[in-house]
This record gives sequence, C-alpha cells and structure tokens, in this order.
Amino acid sequence: MFNYPFMQYAFIASFFISIICAVVGVFVVARKTSFYVHTLSEISFSGASFAIFAGISPIGGMLLFTILSSIFVSLAGNRLSQRESSISVFSAIFIGLGVLFLSLSNKQSSYATNILFGSIVGISQENLYELLVLIIVILLITLLMYRKLKYISFDTIGSDLNAKGTVWISLLFLILVACTVSVTAQIVGSLLIFSLLTVPASSAKYIVRSVHHMIFLSFVFALFGTWMGLYLSYISNWPVSFFITIIEGAIYCLSLLYYKIDMLHR
Repeated sequence: MFNYPFMQYAFIASFFISIICAVVGVFVVARKTSFYVHTLSEISFSGASFAIFAGISPIGGMLLFTILSSIFVSLAGNRLSQRESSISVFSAIFIGLGVLFLSLSNKQSSYATNILFGSIVGISQENLYELLVLIIVILLITLLMYRKLKYISFDTIGSDLNAKGTVWISLLFLILVACTVSVTAQIVGSLLIFSLLTVPASSAKYIVRSVHHMIFLSFVFALFGTWMGLYLSYISNWPVSFFITIIEGAIYCLSLLYYKIDMLHR
C-alpha cells in the first residue's frame, strides 16, 4: 500500500488535517457553529466550481468563496438569529453560483463528484505542500489568539459582559473555520466536511472536560477515522469518505453511550 506515492501523500495529508480539525473543531462545537460549518461546506463546492471554471487551483477557489462568506456573515451581526438568517441566504446564493460555474466549465461530471465527495487518493505532492502551508498558517494564527478564543468560547457569560475585542476575534475565528473547511474538503469532499470538523470534537466532549484533552482526543478520533478509512478504502475499493463518516459516527455513538453510562453511575 505504501509503495504508491499517492497513498503516502494521503496518509501524510490526513495526519496534518486531523490536527487542524481537532484544534478548530473543538471551538466550533463550543461556540455551537456546526450549522455554519455545514453551510461553508456547500459554499466550498461553489468555490471549487469557480476554480474549475477559471482554470485555477480548486483550493484557491474554496478559500476565496469561504473567506468572503465568513466576512459577510460576520458583518451581518453577532446575534445567533441574525447569523443564521444570513448564513441561509449566502448558502443559497453560493450554491446557485456553484451550479452555474460547473455548468459553464468544460470539465466532466467526475470533477463535480470529486468536489462533493472528496478524492484524497488524488492528492499530489504539490497539493500536499499547499495543504501543509495552509495548515501551518491556520495553526499559528490559532495559537496567537488561543487564550482569547478559549475565553469567548467556553465562558460566554463573561465574554458577553466584557465584549471588548470579541468582534474581531469572532471574525478571525470564522475565517479560520473557512480555511479549515477548504483544507478538509480535500479528504471527504464538501458535503461531508463536518464528519471530520465537528464529529470528533463532539465525541471528545462526552469523555473529557479540559480543552487540551478535548483537542488531543479529537485529534486521535479524526486520525483513526482517516487512516482506517484509507486502509479500508484501499482493500475494498469503496469511497474513503464513506468509511471515514461511518467510523466517526460509530465513535460518536460509543462516546455518547459512555457518557450515558457514566451519568447513571454518578
């Protein structure tokens, strides 16, 4: 299996993507923005479609569209009702644009399938370098704003009372989520991004309590799902995204069961 360069690239890429999904995913779950991630996954499809139409790198189109949508959503307001309404509107607009760009391009329908469901085994060495640079940038920015982001995510009452600077942190966080979605789409596709970005973190919160432990356990869950998914896909020739979503879903169910049992014994 490891004799093939594309499998080597896939395992390396999934390792680093698991790291970024764990770090960002914990805050996504804490801030209850999973719906926003789902919307960004649809918008990333539009960005990739635009990239195919324009003849540029798909991840470049994804970054362009998801970052723009993050800025628009942030400008719409900080209230949950305002944000959800704006997310729905932008999602509809960008999906329509995605369908338009895909229909105008001269690419085959297999390109649309790769965008929607992922094609990690198609990652080249150049794609791997792009991913690594983006992931390092995302991690550095997250590290710089970690303490403030942790404060406004896990102490909502305190952050509401001391709202100075939280607007900019929230905007930067939305942009970080957008970049993470664009990177993660290389593995599971735009339709199933939340299986890596939110499910491992949701599973971890039922087992551990500290933020550091949640990040570490989310990383373990994401890495196990991607690596095992790659292996099962290799031996069965079934889609890797199918195995990843099934494995992460099973981990979530087991974590929830553990939590229920633990609560009964308290």
